[in-house]
Amino acid sequence: MTSSSSHINKREYLFRRLALLTVITIYLVILAGGIVRSTGSGMGCPDWPKCFGSWVPPTDVSQLPPNYQEVYGAKLKGEIEFNAVKTWIEYVNRLLGAFSGLLVFSLLVVSIPYLRKDKRVFYGSLLSFILIGLNGWLGSRVVATELAPYLVTLHMLLAILVVFALLYVMAVSYTGHLAIETGRRKKTVVNRVLIWALVLSLLQVLIGTQVREAIDEVVQRIGYSERERWIDSLDYTFYVHRSFSLIIFAFQLAVLYQLRNYSTGKGILFRLTNALVALVVIEILTGLLLAYFAVPAAAQPVHLTLAIIILGLQFTALLLLNADQLLKNQAVSLPNYSKV
Repeated sequence: MTSSSSHINKREYLFRRLALLTVITIYLVILAGGIVRSTGSGMGCPDWPKCFGSWVPPTDVSQLPPNYQEVYGAKLKGEIEFNAVKTWIEYVNRLLGAFSGLLVFSLLVVSIPYLRKDKRVFYGSLLSFILIGLNGWLGSRVVATELAPYLVTLHMLLAILVVFALLYVMAVSYTGHLAIETGRRKKTVVNRVLIWALVLSLLQVLIGTQVREAIDEVVQRIGYSERERWIDSLDYTFYVHRSFSLIIFAFQLAVLYQLRNYSTGKGILFRLTNALVALVVIEILTGLLLAYFAVPAAAQPVHLTLAIIILGLQFTALLLLNADQLLKNQAVSLPNYSKV
């Protein structure tokens, strides 16, 4: 191997590792956002981009001006007393968001050499950068509108699009470097079942956002201290969301069955599908925990993050299943892993 090709391989290896780190960080941002919502810390910092007018938020009420209640009271939604825990929960969420933005920008810079080899990697990285910038701006609008429900939902959907764009870039850059099992028959049926599972899972997430917004309305009426009454106060949307989880589970089992009939070995697609079945089961269990144990705050962000992870793995499985299409612009052929 020449020094030039070795340099290229190291550069591509760096890109793939940075892409993986960026995806993990985005998921941490989503988890942090879930913690913000479950703890009611969305207005822990009532202004943006600063927090209580400072780049480093206060840790004690003595660090605020004497008239802070008059200045920020209208935005604190009745919680006039300063709460350092909620303030720092929101602030850490913002820091993670800023860090993820730096990672996506770094990924864009590192992807520039791919303009010669595979432009999809560069343009996918560029799209990720645009989307995360748009989502950062949308986060400021969420604060400005005092947590308008439709903006909170849109904020999350954009985060999902960022994940999808990054996973696409990862799949393209990793294809040819992964052991992807081959198929013994046409993959048309597997593709269709997997696409349906992805679409239905996304629909379930959207229904879940409606349930979350309904809970927010209930909280405004009866308060955070009445968690045991939250579920009983919800409308039919909650019951649709709960029942729909069984359909998601059934489709995931169908994906597993179809993939086992398709694959000639037990490679990465097989492992991804097994992981998806396990995650859907855990997701259902966390949903039951929320429904029957007074919506514990710790379970809410886990439930949301698991849902986004499931979407990401489904999308990744779909991309890898069609790895031959991802390689169409690359000057390499798909290796045979029939014995994997």
